[in-house]
Amino acid sequence: MSNLGFSSNNSIDWGWKVDSSTIKSDDVALKSALMNLEQPLYIAKSGGALGITSQTSKDGATDVLAFAQKLNAQDLGDEAFKKQHGVKYAYHGGAMANGIASVELVVALGKAGLICSFGAAGLVPDAVEDAIKRIQAQLPNGPYAVNLIHAPAEEALERGAVERFLKLGVRTVEASAYLGLTEHIVWYRLAGLSKNSDGSVNIANKVIAKVSRTEVARRFMEPAPQKLIDKLLAQNKITPEQAQLSKLVPMADDITAEADSGGHTDNRPFLTLLPTIIALRDEIQAEKNYAPALRVGAGGGIGTPEATLAAYNMGAAYIVLGSVNQACVEAGASEYTRELLSKVEMADVTMAPAADMFEMGVKLQVVKRGSMFAMRAKKLYDLYINYNSIEDIPKEDREKIEKQIFRANLDEIWDGTKSFFQERDPEMLARAMSSPKRKMALIFRWYLGLSSRWSNTGEKGREMDYQIWAGPSLGAFNSWVKGTYLEDYKRRGAVDVALHLLKGAAYLQRVNQLKLQGVSLNTELASYRTSD
Repeated sequence: MSNLGFSSNNSIDWGWKVDSSTIKSDDVALKSALMNLEQPLYIAKSGGALGITSQTSKDGATDVLAFAQKLNAQDLGDEAFKKQHGVKYAYHGGAMANGIASVELVVALGKAGLICSFGAAGLVPDAVEDAIKRIQAQLPNGPYAVNLIHAPAEEALERGAVERFLKLGVRTVEASAYLGLTEHIVWYRLAGLSKNSDGSVNIANKVIAKVSRTEVARRFMEPAPQKLIDKLLAQNKITPEQAQLSKLVPMADDITAEADSGGHTDNRPFLTLLPTIIALRDEIQAEKNYAPALRVGAGGGIGTPEATLAAYNMGAAYIVLGSVNQACVEAGASEYTRELLSKVEMADVTMAPAADMFEMGVKLQVVKRGSMFAMRAKKLYDLYINYNSIEDIPKEDREKIEKQIFRANLDEIWDGTKSFFQERDPEMLARAMSSPKRKMALIFRWYLGLSSRWSNTGEKGREMDYQIWAGPSLGAFNSWVKGTYLEDYKRRGAVDVALHLLKGAAYLQRVNQLKLQGVSLNTELASYRTSD
């Protein structure tokens, strides 16, 4: 390696020439040329040392030893994804429940040409409708999406969400936490089908399905099941023509392979999940020959340019970020939470019981740094498993959770819970009134549900109970931006963060092109920092 920071053992004759007078070899010029993604760059010798230039010359006398093509951030990913969603970048801001993926976050990213899902999960339909109207007012032509979360314990919420989406003309939803298809997600998809003049199918209602299991991915990659189609036909929710057209299209346009993410996750390794889902896509696409073809994106574990580039190079049509966006200024999280998130390291996360699927034992990934939520939520789940009712819990245990967790008598909590579910889901309340076990689950879910809202609103005195969803990618991001302006959480704008990750990936791709041609760069030149 030369003192300029790179050398080459390349012996390929590219046939290109450059003018030696245009070759620069100082570190500033080298970095500037690498950072200028809109221009190709060429490596050649000048005076016995290697240098860099951005142009070839017919009259040049110096041979080109290596080159890197121009590569902009918008060149990454699948062009069909960008075209169908009307975006500039193959990037998706993932949904974060309770409005953490806020109206402000959706609008900021949308105006910059990036699609983002509003975090509708956990919100009542009226609140969701208000948020959608605010988004539509600022992004009348998109791009935006709204989260549709599977709610096996609260079917009324899922049904109500789809009713609002169809009424308001929401054209893209991000379907998450699904264990299997429901009539509600099928209704949304099929209600947007019509026939084009050339006989092809027009898919007005697009679905981005977030999955971490092949069996769930397969259901979204295949047409809607006949039994659900028949059910919707019987209810006059779809037309006979839509029922016929549904056999020609998959349930989703895009499948996000969700690896080790925040919130609901199976903690799948990124390197094994993505190629597995892509292989399944290839199998089904070859069989069904969908037009447009199914696409697979990658989410979970992406928090650095290296991870971003890895996803694209492994075949991801687009990338999805959630944990990292939660710390940005537009996120619907309290300042206390955003500051805490900016200090999280990779090991500062753990699994805890999920509020929406508490009875099923489903867990989600949360921050353990500065919070006792995970420990306390696990205690409640253990009590739920071991006893059949609140009355069965030993007096000592009950007094302990009333004092340390609920800070109120459980009878008082139940009174408040009844009022909440009377408005939110009367069917759920009716079932709980006749089942002591379900009643206990709803009381415990009082804590699990409010703990995330406390984090969002910055509830004073409840800091140790904050439920904050995040994956290890946030720790990787914090490590990457350490020592730069983005270390300050108050300066983290979602668009700025997204573009740095995408530009960093493009930068590293050019570095890799040079490496494959025998060029060796020093550490500073070979890495991308947010201060660049």
